[in-house]
Amino acid sequence: MGNVTANVSVVSSIDDAQVDVYRNIRDADLRGRSHLCMVESEMVVRRLLESSWDIHSLFLSPQKYERMASVIPSTVQVFVADITVMSEITGFHIHRGVLAAAHRLTPKQQNASLSNLIVKLQKKSTVSLLLAEGVTNVDNIGALFRNAAAFGVDGLVFDHACCDPLYRKAIRVSMGHAFSLPWAIACDWISDLKRLQEELGVQLIGCETGKFAVPMWEVQPAKSFALIMGEEKSGLSPSTMQQCDVIAEIPMNAKVPSLNVAVASAVGLYEFLGRNRFNNR
Repeated sequence: MGNVTANVSVVSSIDDAQVDVYRNIRDADLRGRSHLCMVESEMVVRRLLESSWDIHSLFLSPQKYERMASVIPSTVQVFVADITVMSEITGFHIHRGVLAAAHRLTPKQQNASLSNLIVKLQKKSTVSLLLAEGVTNVDNIGALFRNAAAFGVDGLVFDHACCDPLYRKAIRVSMGHAFSLPWAIACDWISDLKRLQEELGVQLIGCETGKFAVPMWEVQPAKSFALIMGEEKSGLSPSTMQQCDVIAEIPMNAKVPSLNVAVASAVGLYEFLGRNRFNNR
């Protein structure tokens, strides 16, 4: 290693108490681990460093520290250890050599996050949102963030049945956009859908099949809209569909009645947001 600054500690023992927050990491226990979420891979941690999120610390191999030292603020605590030591401490092979711990939102902040999102977007002349109801697969949640970033969505909203957007794997699949995009967890799903309609003036477009659905390409999205995705098997709830302004479907071969929610969201965002934006460059 080159010059080691005051915020950097070298860890040589697997029993070093300084890195206890990284000890025996499992996806199942991360929701309540000292109100922290775990972040892995260099690109994702770089995106975290560019964000306004409160970072607890970084845990890096010597090689990764050398690569990233120039972008790490002096206020961020860094622990450096060999890959073998990192792996023994965390309980899994850290082949990328990069981990970070960030402070997650407190329950109070989480409950206020929809209001914060609305305030942030109220002055925009156009608003695009991606909403999810009952999506419990971590890969799909991560992919929704990645799709939202790809098509320039302004924010995401999840109901309480969705899995934690800050699971380690969900963050990794999102490519770190869980930190670059604003998002909120709804306190009262149907009431919050109404808030989006009334306070942001968004058109609610439910992505679902059925007799009331119209082909996606026949829907003319309003200047401000929210695309609502449900879990692949159960889809959107009747109460959610009742609240929607329009139900849009992706016509497809009858032998394939549904698409993975991540794929379907990408199709919908391209149709409603990306087609005109990217074709008119």
